[in-house]
Amino acid sequence: MAAAASDVGQVNDATRGAMEETVLTPRFYTTDFDAMNAMDMSPVREEWDALMAEFENDTNKNHFKRDETFRDEIRELSPALFDEFMGFLASSATSEYSGCALYADIKKAVDNPDMKKVMAYMARDEARHASFINRSLEDFGRPVDLNFLRRQKKYTFFKPKYILYATYLSEKIGYARYIRIFRQLEKHPERRFHPIFRWFERWCNDEFRHGEVFALMMKADPKLLRGGNKLWIRFFLLAVFATMYVRDHDRPEMHAAFGVSPTEYDRDVLHITSEITKQVFPFTLNLDDPRFWRGLDRLCEISHRAEAASKRGGVLGALRKAGCGIAAAAVFVRLYTLPVRRHPAPEQTRLAPSW
Repeated sequence: MAAAASDVGQVNDATRGAMEETVLTPRFYTTDFDAMNAMDMSPVREEWDALMAEFENDTNKNHFKRDETFRDEIRELSPALFDEFMGFLASSATSEYSGCALYADIKKAVDNPDMKKVMAYMARDEARHASFINRSLEDFGRPVDLNFLRRQKKYTFFKPKYILYATYLSEKIGYARYIRIFRQLEKHPERRFHPIFRWFERWCNDEFRHGEVFALMMKADPKLLRGGNKLWIRFFLLAVFATMYVRDHDRPEMHAAFGVSPTEYDRDVLHITSEITKQVFPFTLNLDDPRFWRGLDRLCEISHRAEAASKRGGVLGALRKAGCGIAAAAVFVRLYTLPVRRHPAPEQTRLAPSW
């Protein structure tokens, strides 16, 4: 449900930014609840029950609580780094809460005991994540009004199989992003400009476990990984990878503070994610093809031009922005048609975080 202009005007800048609908901003999703209710996990019952036991054990139950030194470790940041970090936190909180809302809606709508149980677990985890991030935003007077988003943000309908492909990738890439940042700051603690990064190692295990849920759902219904569905897998691989790449290249100051370039960081994250996705998907994107990276760099350039056109406004700005949209679509199509790397049948056992 879209929010009225007067309602949006009553919230802060962080919430107004989260309300925007662009290619790069997190969205809220809904799906076919009847189809989710019909999912049969019996083909992977042993692995599924073991995973549910992990959720029940809830090793991160007490993790998302600040310690006594949290506030003392918050550093004063340059204006550019501050703006990028606030954007990172707001986007992350919105994304985590989007997952919480979707999982909670599915839990409420289904009576399938497997789906009901796992959605409750994942909604619990994502609520913790979103709340923990939002408390850091509150420290700076910029919290996202998550309840307002829940009521007012537009929802996008995705078929269940699209939810599986996209959310599997989002959870796994979230794991890779968090662990890459944690390992970098573990080696260079002097670069840890905010205490929230100390939580990323165990936090990313939640992301990894959530991805395993969707991996097992796809393994339980093998037709999702065959035939024409391979085209959708390729689409979501490229869409998720490209979105992350472009978004990260809009945060050069934050990556400089970490001591890595956005390109170096994203190359590492995409390689980690690609290795993980071999457990399910019949192919991976060829990250050794220089045309792939040139295409992503081209999307970054187009994104920057589109942003400049939006700021210009007027008829000329609108025309330039439309031209950027066409150019981006053309680059995406070229990237989509690049050869992929096929590999042997995926492993049928669950993975464990290992990077």
